[in-house]
Amino acid sequence: MDRGQPSLEPAAAAPRASGRCVIAPVRAVLRLRRRVCVLRKRRLLQPGGGPDVGTGAPRPGCSPRAPRADLDQPKFFTFDSPAELPSRTPRKKRRRSRLVLYPETSRKYRPRVEHRSRAQRCLLLLVAIVGFQVLNAIENLDDNAQRYDLDGLEKALQRAVFGQPAAVSRIVALMRDYLATHVHSRPLLLALHGPSGVGKSHVGRLLARHFRSVLEDSALVLQYHARHHCPEARAAQDCREELARRVADVVAQAEAEEKTPLLVLDDVELMPRPLLDELHGFLQPQRSHHFHNAIYVLLSGAGGAEVTRFVLQNASRALPLRPDGPRSAEAAAAQAEEDLRASLLAVLSREHPLWQAAAIVPFLLLDKRDVVSCFRDEMAGEGFFPDQARAENLAAQLSFYRVAGREFAVTGCKQVVATVNLL
Repeated sequence: MDRGQPSLEPAAAAPRASGRCVIAPVRAVLRLRRRVCVLRKRRLLQPGGGPDVGTGAPRPGCSPRAPRADLDQPKFFTFDSPAELPSRTPRKKRRRSRLVLYPETSRKYRPRVEHRSRAQRCLLLLVAIVGFQVLNAIENLDDNAQRYDLDGLEKALQRAVFGQPAAVSRIVALMRDYLATHVHSRPLLLALHGPSGVGKSHVGRLLARHFRSVLEDSALVLQYHARHHCPEARAAQDCREELARRVADVVAQAEAEEKTPLLVLDDVELMPRPLLDELHGFLQPQRSHHFHNAIYVLLSGAGGAEVTRFVLQNASRALPLRPDGPRSAEAAAAQAEEDLRASLLAVLSREHPLWQAAAIVPFLLLDKRDVVSCFRDEMAGEGFFPDQARAENLAAQLSFYRVAGREFAVTGCKQVVATVNLL
């Protein structure tokens, strides 16, 4: 029975399916119509939105529904005309550089460079010239000093002067710095101070001999002895005039030959004050530049007592080196020498302002070993065999300061020549 009886469900499902097919398009049409009404209302609410703006009446076919809050602020794109869009601040457009298009048939030229001032070119030329001159001066610094053979001078002084290595090194160093150039703003004034017999006059003679040989003109070297050229019986004004004339002749001839002369003045402590004033006048900037291109060497026994007291008080510093090494000993010796120069300058400046412009070179006392070397050198020069034992016996006849286990000669090598002549 069940199988033979037809079922009613498929027949009822057919009209339901056909009803759905009709309702779906109707609903789509209603949604589109409602959407169009919403768009028209929004257009009417905007300022300047058409001829129906003042009436507020809805278009036919649109239901007067209240506008929702989310519809007042559109969040989607509309196809309104540009006149109906709200005014916005225009953005600044970036200026694009135009490409220069050259015709194929014409020549291509680069844009002209900005015109440079002639003053800038002149400035660059001046900088180049100054740089070239500086480089040339640096390269030629040693050319002028090589003429005077300062290396040979240093070797000769170290070999012939005993017991004064620091003084010899300072003299050569000052001359080397001064003779590096020919034109100077002030002369080189060397002041050699120390007690009698320590080698000041000997150094003056060696300097004069060396400069006569390298300059090849003895007229460019002046040796002035105050004890001989200006004795006490002679008037000081006459000595001053003679000294000024001789110095002027030497520096004038040296300037003509483009050389640096040497003027050695011995026994300066015996010079009267007018002569010291004349020497001080040579150093003044208002004098002619001829006087500035010269080397003045003053040999004086002034300050000898200060040097003697300093050496005797610091005799222990010259003892064998301490375990801290030779560098500390050299530093201590350099500091002691600097203190001695400062004390000498303070003493000499009270006598005359000439010494304030001088480079002080102190000559220390000679110990017994240096005096023995003086005897051997003098014996060899006189034709005697330089026997060590005989030289020590001759040195023992002299007077010595005995301090801290060391012996310093009172008169240095002053009596060596006279003692050897008695042999």
